[in-house]
Amino acid sequence: MHIQKVVIENFKCFEGRFKLDLNEGLNILVGDNEAGKSTVLEAINLALSGWINGRYLKTELNESLFNKKVVEAYLKEVNDNTGNILPPSILIELYCDFGDKSINANFTGRENSEKDSKASGIKFTISFNESQHQEYISGIRQLNEQLCSLPIEFCDFTWESFSGDQKIPGTIPIKPALIDSSNFRYSNGSDVNASRIIRDRLTFEEETSISQAHRKLKDAFSMHESVKKVNEKIQQDISDKRVSLQIETSTKTSWESSLIPYLDDIPFQNVGKGEQCLVKTKLSLHHKKTIESNILLVEEPENHLSHSKLNELVSYIKQNNNSKQIIISTHSSFVANKLGLKSLILLNVDEVSKKRKEFRIASLDLGTQKYFEKLSGYDTLRLILCKKAILVEGDSDELIIQKAYFEKNKKLPIENGVDVISVHSLAFKRFLDIAKELSQPVIVVTDNDGKYDDKITKKYSAYESISTIKICADTDDSLPTLEPQIVEANKEDLDILRKALKIDKDTYPDKESIIKYMENNKTDCAINISDTSENIKFPQYILDAIDWEYE
Repeated sequence: MHIQKVVIENFKCFEGRFKLDLNEGLNILVGDNEAGKSTVLEAINLALSGWINGRYLKTELNESLFNKKVVEAYLKEVNDNTGNILPPSILIELYCDFGDKSINANFTGRENSEKDSKASGIKFTISFNESQHQEYISGIRQLNEQLCSLPIEFCDFTWESFSGDQKIPGTIPIKPALIDSSNFRYSNGSDVNASRIIRDRLTFEEETSISQAHRKLKDAFSMHESVKKVNEKIQQDISDKRVSLQIETSTKTSWESSLIPYLDDIPFQNVGKGEQCLVKTKLSLHHKKTIESNILLVEEPENHLSHSKLNELVSYIKQNNNSKQIIISTHSSFVANKLGLKSLILLNVDEVSKKRKEFRIASLDLGTQKYFEKLSGYDTLRLILCKKAILVEGDSDELIIQKAYFEKNKKLPIENGVDVISVHSLAFKRFLDIAKELSQPVIVVTDNDGKYDDKITKKYSAYESISTIKICADTDDSLPTLEPQIVEANKEDLDILRKALKIDKDTYPDKESIIKYMENNKTDCAINISDTSENIKFPQYILDAIDWEYE
């Protein structure tokens, strides 16, 4: 069982209709803050369970669930008195493959936004009662009042299958497990989510035996002599009925709120958040009710986790996701690289329409995928999420680029959405493979190593026709690296360069001696140039890189 596609309309940050196809196994959602990653997870969980923010929707239904722009447009129409106004509604559709022909048949029909009669799935709607709404709006207009917020009291929510049958979450075969390590909710000191996951690993007989043991504990507690004395004391002047302190056992699963998991004799809610996230994820991956084929929704697993713990979690997810559909949101390049860039889905905001859209690395070379999976420390998401990237070979190059950019624009590159990323030269082509798939503007600033034709022209020939990629290197083979390039650019006034490098003329009288000094002290020289107030000149290929504008 898995979700093939999710359609979200007017829910939170999604203005209008948004469609997202999902992989059967692993899905990695990446994007800038407020791109909609968490909202996708929330929408799926809400449509399958009726829960949001850790509570049932009935208690959480409010205006903030509706897209702000849609609400503002609605209020304007009402207050401008432009005729019969249709109130906004929220739609979440899950197009599913339930893995069973008979189940699919029960959920198949044309009751979906695409009117696809062969589609099977669930439609979840939050909408207004139209007659009550129109009556209320008419009253507002008669009183000549302004409507300042949604009349949410006339709003309700429903489920139905694509066949048109009314449904409730308990009848939907796919069950979600949402793990958000940044948000933990407790009830009576107990992590309810952890207790429920543990309960779902038990057989009926095991659950019954725990419930019986819990009830016997209640009986023993009530009969304890000290408890009897306390109950006699609190009885006075409170009520005509008998008042007593007891362990709560009124429901079959009441043990969940009073019995809690312990790790090394420490209550689960008191262990580190990272360990909680790790344990919950492992429990969810081994949910006993395989017929329900739980969807595992993981919100930013890197939160609270050290690098080693994150590696443990990611490896565990990768090894145990064969029978589960997993949707993960992350800002971590390590998570994206380790799990596999082929599963990556980039969410961002269209610059023109200001609406959410998605991109995929659909045909990324298998070798590139494996490269980043093995060397998962590379900052691939920095490349993917920035407006424009400048790739350099090392720390010295990065400092010089930052300085040259600041001298020209009086801002650091990152302040304009330009990310300068230090990448080993052997990885340049791997990053460019990603940039090519996403049409991401990228500039490579590199040395010619004294072999411009081999190291530049031939090496990057495959990217020559791609308008979003630019390779910047000097064509003069006699200037193979950055250091002689800088000296050459400042040859008319070497004293300025010496002042910037904090060296004297007697020790370093000519270009050759300065070049040798810079090559032996690369990072220190780059730092000094970065900090200097001297009017340093930069090589033309570096100026070309910072001046390049993608059209």
